[in-house]
Amino acid sequence: MPVQSSSQGNPPTVTTPLVPPFTEETARAKVKAAENAWNTRDPEVVAKAYSEDSQWRNRDEFFTGRDAIKAFLNRKWAKELDYRLMKELWAYTGNRISVRFEYEWRHAQTGRWYRTHGNEHWEFDDDGLMRRRDMSANDIPIEESERRY
Repeated sequence: MPVQSSSQGNPPTVTTPLVPPFTEETARAKVKAAENAWNTRDPEVVAKAYSEDSQWRNRDEFFTGRDAIKAFLNRKWAKELDYRLMKELWAYTGNRISVRFEYEWRHAQTGRWYRTHGNEHWEFDDDGLMRRRDMSANDIPIEESERRY
């Protein structure tokens, strides 16, 4: 997806491909595109950003491929209701981007609210598809009144 920056802090508009090597502008746009896709909570939409053989580590789970990604996301969002995510660019170079993130969700069985804090390291192929995702996170119980998102 191409991007063009906005001088007034508005979301970028489309003009430059989001492929490596990344600039600050394209790295920020790639992070925003990922945030938007994940906030759809649609595994089909999210999986399109990953290569067919994408390798994932998500906390203590390791898996490969779009089908495994979709299965993981279906399990995740069956448990994590009312999911809302914020991603922020941390660093970038060449074909890699690192982000910090927070997301809030309500546990499907207990109704308890959580805020998850974490980091992701991404590596992209030449077409701009993520071929590797490495994620670490911690879940913090919160009151519904403490929600930020």
